[in-house]
Amino acid sequence: MSGGWRGSGGRKGRDPRGRRVCCDLETLERVIDALLEASGEGAAIIVEGERDERSLRELGIEGPVIRAARRPALEVAEEAARNFKAVVVLTDWDRAGEEIARKVAEHLLAAGARVDLDTRERLKRMVRREIKDVESLSRFVERVRAQRCPKELP
Repeated sequence: MSGGWRGSGGRKGRDPRGRRVCCDLETLERVIDALLEASGEGAAIIVEGERDERSLRELGIEGPVIRAARRPALEVAEEAARNFKAVVVLTDWDRAGEEIARKVAEHLLAAGARVDLDTRERLKRMVRREIKDVESLSRFVERVRAQRCPKELP
């Protein structure tokens, strides 16, 4: 859960399907790498649902992921605080995701857990014009990578 990331550089272009993508690949990769590192070091990542978890797995996250969907924030936070020293809260950047993140983080902090909300905020600032949720993150990262490094033609 290293810090030091900076905001997006505002690179603009189009993805292979012609859809405009605005994101600095290097900054995006640093955020994804930080997630991978935190997960590899044993931090749990809290997401809303199954599709969010699937997206993280597609990005290479192998560590623990806790789903918060249809569960009280206190229950999610207690599970995370009981089993993990560090927790990354990575809920969607819509109103419901904001509320879940706020409530879960509040309970985690009260339980003495180390909580990372910065990763979510950085991702939200970088991608909110393009995608609205964690489940779209892996496909978005693929599009940004393809825009930057298109596949060679045969």
